[in-house]
Amino acid sequence: MKKLALATALTATLAIAALAGPAIADDHLAWPATEGAYVYFINLEDGARVKSPVLVQMGVSGMGVAPAGTEKEGTGHHHVLIDRAPLGEGEDGADEWLYNLPADESHKHFGGGQTEVSLDLPAGTHTLQMVFGDMNHVPFGPQMASDVITITVE
Repeated sequence: MKKLALATALTATLAIAALAGPAIADDHLAWPATEGAYVYFINLEDGARVKSPVLVQMGVSGMGVAPAGTEKEGTGHHHVLIDRAPLGEGEDGADEWLYNLPADESHKHFGGGQTEVSLDLPAGTHTLQMVFGDMNHVPFGPQMASDVITITVE
């Protein structure tokens, strides 16, 4: 009887651990991106030559912008990735699409619903990618990530 109870407890613990896993936001799976929606840089294009601070205006078509934590279908908020591999090609590979984006120098969050920012970037070449995330900072998927653009700060 003790062996059965121990086996049952172990099985339940493993099942819970498998379900918990890394910080996957289940809400992301319940709120897919609107079909045909996309994000884009309003004022920047690939190859642009700019001065610092760099004004970045973020656009979205087919969905609404709402602060992080807002539980409303068809909404999300912007993130800008700076000087890193395109999302899905970073350290965690394809799994990056399943997790909350980190908040650091390479991952700027705009969870207040902001649609523009001035970035202090040093002179030189930089890459930028816009990613639209759900209420939990989980990317909606490749459809809601811009192409990576390269800009030169003079």
